[in-house]
Amino acid sequence: MKLGELKTAGHLPTLIAAFLYFDFSFMVWTMLGPLATEIAESLAQNGYVLDPNQKATLLAIPILGGAILRIVLGFLVDNIGAKKTAIIAQLIVIASLFYTYFRGESITYQELLMVAFGLGFAGASFAVALPQAGQWYPPRLQGLVLGLAGAGNIGVVIDYIFAPKIAEIWGWPAVFLVGGVLSAIILLTYILMAKDAPPEIYTPRKKSLGDYLKLLRDRDTWWFSLFYAVSFGGFVGFANYMKVYLMNVYKPEMAEIGLKLLGESNVKVVAGYFGALCIFAGAMLRPVGGAVADRLGGVKSLYIFYGVVAAMAILNATLVESFYTAIVVLFVIMAFLGMANGAVFQLVPQRFGKDMGIMTGIVGCAGGLGGTALVKTLGWSKAAFDSYSVGFMIFTGIVLLAIVGITMVKTRWRTTWGVHAGGKI
Repeated sequence: MKLGELKTAGHLPTLIAAFLYFDFSFMVWTMLGPLATEIAESLAQNGYVLDPNQKATLLAIPILGGAILRIVLGFLVDNIGAKKTAIIAQLIVIASLFYTYFRGESITYQELLMVAFGLGFAGASFAVALPQAGQWYPPRLQGLVLGLAGAGNIGVVIDYIFAPKIAEIWGWPAVFLVGGVLSAIILLTYILMAKDAPPEIYTPRKKSLGDYLKLLRDRDTWWFSLFYAVSFGGFVGFANYMKVYLMNVYKPEMAEIGLKLLGESNVKVVAGYFGALCIFAGAMLRPVGGAVADRLGGVKSLYIFYGVVAAMAILNATLVESFYTAIVVLFVIMAFLGMANGAVFQLVPQRFGKDMGIMTGIVGCAGGLGGTALVKTLGWSKAAFDSYSVGFMIFTGIVLLAIVGITMVKTRWRTTWGVHAGGKI
């Protein structure tokens, strides 16, 4: 996997700092997911009962905010530099976390929606961390480097393991206090370790609105946006909604399993542990997907990854009934979505190497929009049919559409820009 070259071919401290920044930002971004049940119960005690659509909206707002803000931060990366952009965004995130902690259980649903958008700045860190790490490394290492930087999405695993337990012991607002303190520490670490690539290695071109419009007129921008809306949108959508899904479908089974296997009587904590297991697969395998794409080519890799995801999603919608089978299926879905994320970003810098800041913002925005749509689709499916089967089938259809898209572009990509890209297409 060429790991030894990471130190000699680029700047390892920046790669580590980018990983830590994205890791803890992703943890904060998806914090509402593993706390959804606890927050809903707290609001209910204050006389505000959430229906499935309102709960889905609360979980979707950080993803939507992150999607929109990825374009904004991508623009700032190309104009003021990645490091300054990261510092500004992280300060806003820290302020949102401490505000929620001090408001505590008296916070209203409307305030939570505003906080959720503030957490979107954490999700937008993707448009900072990946370009900053990638700027230091040559094309032949882009899949691995961006996969490692992007593996920061393991932060959501940390959420699912610890957030429900912290909430059980000290109350859910304490999770935001812990998140605020950790985010402040990571910001200081990032400031000390990260560096923007010097001009002799990477020279960013300051962007204007016209540059955005030019890239949006390029059809490859839209293809990459579709592919990432499926892979990352699927990953972050399922990650955010995982606990709600498990609690709604498998609560009795989890209560029994939690006592037998884990000695844990709190079913919300059990749901967090099993959710973390599934999400861990996607987070850890993102760099593997990038490395596989470096070896096989991004196109062939996406065929494999998307094909497995589609098959598992159909299986979950039609045949899966037992909790253990569902966990296996969800584990595989998340694993292959994570690898697909790495494969997409093995291709993007080869096609748009000189515009990585803005392209990471645009494509990352599409990923966030895909996640928002998935969460809302699952919430709508539950509210309309009291089942998630329709939601999984709709997701399957979008994955199959992406496979058709790969078939439509692969020959053109390999015979045009792919010839001189410097990596395997």
